[in-house]
Amino acid sequence: MSKAILKNEQEIALMRESGRLLAQVFKMLDDFICEGMTTLEIDTKVEDYIRNELNARPASKGQYDYKFSLNSSINDVVCHGVPSDTVKINAKDIINLDITLEKDGFISDSSKMFTFSNTSVEAKRLVKTTYDAMWKGINVVKPGARLGDVGYAIQKHAEQAGYSVVREYCGHGIGREMHEDPQVLHYGRPNTGLVLKAGMTFTIEPMINQGTHKIKNKKDGWTVVTKDKKLSAQWEHTILVTKTGFEVLTLRHEETL
Repeated sequence: MSKAILKNEQEIALMRESGRLLAQVFKMLDDFICEGMTTLEIDTKVEDYIRNELNARPASKGQYDYKFSLNSSINDVVCHGVPSDTVKINAKDIINLDITLEKDGFISDSSKMFTFSNTSVEAKRLVKTTYDAMWKGINVVKPGARLGDVGYAIQKHAEQAGYSVVREYCGHGIGREMHEDPQVLHYGRPNTGLVLKAGMTFTIEPMINQGTHKIKNKKDGWTVVTKDKKLSAQWEHTILVTKTGFEVLTLRHEETL
């Protein structure tokens, strides 16, 4: 069984600030991102905003030799889409922007789906169901709950809607390091897995596919796509287990609990 690093009050305060700043990045993007824009333009804007407006660091850049500040995953890309100066946002697209931010030694991690003027009803349904599935998992979080309860809640909601849950990628503990214990699966059985305790911080970030859960890796070594070429969606938040439940450290301005 993996061991999670419990954060003290000072560390939680620093993580709370990192999460607050990351939420501001997404607020900026709400007014910035548009059809016809390249994913590299988005990456450049995000890096500039994090460094120069927020006085923070894009934590993904340089990690594992990754050259960019975010992942931009369009349509059938499940995760780890690489920004490009040739890939432009189309009116029919859905896109996930996955961004990490480090401030004063602590990292926050969050992702959001964007839809556009001609995104189909079917695609919007997948995006909404994935968002709701993430919240089903988040709402389970409290001391004494188990990670299997979180995964089960997400899986049940996704599969009831006719979708599938990606198995190969999962949420993770987070703090001074991007990836800490525990692993947070987005499928599972109730009353199994690590028992949650106050002070744990981790991400919940389900990847939900329109078709089969099977995936494949592209030759660039990063990009992961659905095997059947159908759409995939993902949302992500960084979560703190509190004494009575949970706190979403990356809660965005348009979200309310």
